[in-house]
Amino acid sequence: MINIGCHLSVTKGYEAMGKTMCDFGGNTFAFFTRNPRGGKSKEILPEDAAALNALMEKERFGKLVAHGSYTMNLCASNETTRENGWDMLQNDIRRMELFPGNYYNFHPGAHTGQGAEKGIELIADALNSVMFPEMQTIVLLETMAGKGSEVGGTFEELRAIIDRVALKDKLGVCFDTCHTWDAGYDLVDDLDGVLRHFDEVIGLDRLYAVHFNDSKNPRASHKDRHEKLGQGYIGTDAMKRIALHPALQNKPFILETPNDDAGYIREIGIIKEWFI
Repeated sequence: MINIGCHLSVTKGYEAMGKTMCDFGGNTFAFFTRNPRGGKSKEILPEDAAALNALMEKERFGKLVAHGSYTMNLCASNETTRENGWDMLQNDIRRMELFPGNYYNFHPGAHTGQGAEKGIELIADALNSVMFPEMQTIVLLETMAGKGSEVGGTFEELRAIIDRVALKDKLGVCFDTCHTWDAGYDLVDDLDGVLRHFDEVIGLDRLYAVHFNDSKNPRASHKDRHEKLGQGYIGTDAMKRIALHPALQNKPFILETPNDDAGYIREIGIIKEWFI
């Protein structure tokens, strides 16, 4: 059985998200720790967090994959933007401790003209400044499409960040299928080769979660535009091979496809049928 779910809104609270995912037929989900475009965070009531934790244990949920704000840029050339990003990261990691043992995923950032090497250095510095030995959250760097000055469009760039972070046991990667495809990795005709390359550069033991998305773009487009499953350039057959691949079992798969609730329920049902 796969751990499958989608992004949910925190508007009605945290336990409510768990109940919604049960209604959807899933057993994991993602949520933004704060407004994805504006940076504001919703207060987490400890009793609400405890209720969600209890529900997840009862329903045997997989790991949650919280997502940092899109406005968080740890390696921006603008100092104020960068400092705001560092504050977001620190607050988000502290808040995630209310959901012990789960994952916090974020886009590494855009170096905005400083160069990838400088961007990598700044991202690692930010992580080293806010991560702490007692933390129970695993922080995940997301594979990116390589759009503009994004850092993380290659496995090697993610590895360079990991190499500079002290608490490596608290750090991993979220493998986004659309981003990886758009970055140039051939998930359709050489999935085994891509995962082998990931293992050689980063290590499959650091691949903790999957963002499961088709792509509106041909491979190596560097555009980052998600598509519904089977309606993009990756296609149903390749998406199914990814979901069933032995190296990716027991990891949370999060749908970020352009869907409404009914669409997510349909896709969750389709994916679950692949495992019957």
